[in-house]
Amino acid sequence: MSESSLNTTRRYFLGQCTGVSVGAMALHSMAQQETLGARHSNAAQSLETTGLPSLPHFAPKAKRVIFLTHSGGPSQLELYDHKPGLMPWAGKELPESVRQGQRLTTMTSGQKQLILPGLTKFSRCGQSGATISEWLPHLQGVADDLCFIKSMTTDQINHAPAMTQFLTGHQLPGRPSLGSWVSYGLGSLNRNLPDYLVLISKMQRPSDQPLYDHYWGSGFLPSRYQGVKLRNSKDPVLYLTDPAGLPRHLRRGMLDGLAELNQMRFEQTQDPEITTRIRQYEMAYRMQASVPELTDLGDEPDHVFEMYGPDSRRAGSYAANCILARRLAERGVRFIQLFHPDWDHHSRLPSWCTARCRDTDQPSAALIKDLKQRGLLDDTLVLWGGEFGRGVAGQGKWDSPEAGRDHHPRCFTMWMAGGGIKPGITYGATDDFSYNVAENPVHVRDLHATVMHQLGIDHERFTFRAQGLDFRLTGVEPAKVVKDVLA
Repeated sequence: MSESSLNTTRRYFLGQCTGVSVGAMALHSMAQQETLGARHSNAAQSLETTGLPSLPHFAPKAKRVIFLTHSGGPSQLELYDHKPGLMPWAGKELPESVRQGQRLTTMTSGQKQLILPGLTKFSRCGQSGATISEWLPHLQGVADDLCFIKSMTTDQINHAPAMTQFLTGHQLPGRPSLGSWVSYGLGSLNRNLPDYLVLISKMQRPSDQPLYDHYWGSGFLPSRYQGVKLRNSKDPVLYLTDPAGLPRHLRRGMLDGLAELNQMRFEQTQDPEITTRIRQYEMAYRMQASVPELTDLGDEPDHVFEMYGPDSRRAGSYAANCILARRLAERGVRFIQLFHPDWDHHSRLPSWCTARCRDTDQPSAALIKDLKQRGLLDDTLVLWGGEFGRGVAGQGKWDSPEAGRDHHPRCFTMWMAGGGIKPGITYGATDDFSYNVAENPVHVRDLHATVMHQLGIDHERFTFRAQGLDFRLTGVEPAKVVKDVLA
């Protein structure tokens, strides 16, 4: 019997032989909301994946990731990569032997590459002796919990492709983000919240740094694995709140009816997006209870707000989002990503960069301390970094307060903490101009491989077939786990 004949027979049987239409079935299901609510809650739970059965490949060191993503390219020269030897070079042209004909953006390719030494004083901090800028006094206090990688490198020189590669492994949109890969592979630790949540800072002045949805998108993976963005407004998730006058039991009945209809359609078409739709309806229903409780910081004691800084009571601030990140980690969310834009300092570097440091220094340090004192840091991998660094040449008049720095992909600094990462070390080094990597280069692909390794995943074996190809986060070029930074 053909598929079309089977479908016709099924409809005939339901509508003619039994006298029960699909619509009547849905209405009946709404009338039986308590019984069906429990049944569909259990069905949805069975649909909720706990990850791929083949994962993890080996015992993980980290259960979850918090990625503090600083969009725009923070300047390593002002924050972490101390180069006191640059002072005699102030105002002199960058030697060609250093630049080696490397690409510049159109913003500075027409001007002389006159050296602007770092504008900050540095201290050697903690027992590790890590060099950290005076603009980051709170991070200085947790230096021995951090692992600095000063030899990060990327291929992209402009923001969108660089951030896309930084987060998805490829410069062109369309690939799954790191968080989506983790969600797909490892599944959920809390069925009442999404596996992957995104928080974006509410800036106190407008930012011209766009943040595209594909940065946390699922690409060719099923759409259920994309990041869910929590908004810094009355409704943290759009359309999560029921319309006025819609009682909870009626919402439950509507979802039961929808689930019946969607399941029937899935049996006809085998379209996996239908099961995603069923899951997401159920997730939204559970989030109606879990998200308000999560985002209400009223139960946090005063000392927590004091630890995270004066901006921590402002909804949507980076500081408030850091508190939310800790609350999400406590609730078992697998991948938590914070975005703080406006690090693109082509001009007014002394004033704009210090402002971003004021936004983020105390909350970032507080997050490390808070996770540590609650026993969460050991199995939570925290990452801090942006898509690239800044160049040593001043943009504009090098000795003016209006001077800035252009994009620089050849070397930049990130730090990691917790999740089986060796604390209190600095890995890699740059040349005397913070222009090229001098020791132990770490490509973005290597960073991804290392994150995956800490989660118990072999990046070379973790693939997804799409368009006839077996894709992986780290792509086809060589990528390595940076074993020297592992505890």
